[in-house]
Amino acid sequence: MKKIFIYSALLAAGFTISACGNHKTDAASVGNQDTVPVKVMPLKVEDASHAIAASGQFTTNDETFLSFKNGGIINRIMVKEGDAVRQGQLLATVNQTEISAQVQQVNLSYQKAERDYNRASKLYKDSVATLEQMQNAKTALQVAKQQLDAVKFNQNYSEIRATSSGFVLKKLANDGQVVGPGTPILQINGAKQSKWILKVGLSDVQWAALKMGDGATITTDALPNQTLSAKVSRKAEGIDPQSGTFGVELSLNDSKTQGLAAGLFGKATIIPTKTSSGYTIPYDALLDGGENEGYVFITNDNKTAQKVKVQLGAIQNDKITISGGLENAAGLIVSGSAYLTDGSKIKVVK
Repeated sequence: MKKIFIYSALLAAGFTISACGNHKTDAASVGNQDTVPVKVMPLKVEDASHAIAASGQFTTNDETFLSFKNGGIINRIMVKEGDAVRQGQLLATVNQTEISAQVQQVNLSYQKAERDYNRASKLYKDSVATLEQMQNAKTALQVAKQQLDAVKFNQNYSEIRATSSGFVLKKLANDGQVVGPGTPILQINGAKQSKWILKVGLSDVQWAALKMGDGATITTDALPNQTLSAKVSRKAEGIDPQSGTFGVELSLNDSKTQGLAAGLFGKATIIPTKTSSGYTIPYDALLDGGENEGYVFITNDNKTAQKVKVQLGAIQNDKITISGGLENAAGLIVSGSAYLTDGSKIKVVK
């Protein structure tokens, strides 16, 4: 009986040891399953300013449409598209028969008013006319004088002259055509004065990063061996509803640039001087990205993953700038994030 009892006790002890061993093995297996292998990138603050690439068309800052102040029949247009013009040059005239008749009519009225006033003044001195009659005649003379000045002014603008030295960009009418007041006849620019600019359209983030005077370089296929120096000369204060971009003008620094024409295509690289601190991370490390914010996983002890919200900056190919949210992070998890949750155990691998 004693031998049977000892054997039973040893057998029970063996089962207990075996069960404990199996439990340890299962615990180790579960621990390995909960630990996610990840790759970690150390974080370092960088300058978040980057060159901005843009494209646009060359133009001048004094392109203008010229027209007659008074309508009529175009008598003659002396220039064609592409012609060079100098400031003050006569470009077009309208038939002046009608305006000349108006000038003559108003001139006759002025002469009559002048005679009436002289006659009333003499009669007033002789006490024949009253003071009121003399004053009325004087007022009529002044009104006639103003009317004469107005029609002479209109007569002077029955011709079109170049407002600056440049080129004719468009001819919008022809000889003998009847046009109304203010109808565009010619479009010219001041290209001979070398006031060339490149108009580009930027996103809101790019527009906000620039300030007046920021430098830029421009290239164009029309000048294949030249790199033009420019600067930001104007920033639009409203969005262009057609393109959905914010307009920026880049003025060339060299006033002697030759070989450009209105409408030529140019590529610009703008260097913002406005700087800000941030982090540049791989785009694949970003989770649930929105318009201005997203989420990433970080670790401070290389053992536990933490999910944090970050503010997004500029996007460049496969990288993105983080402007806020990583200030207290030691490392960024760049691989294995898809298998993580906040607080997950991790194992850093090379």
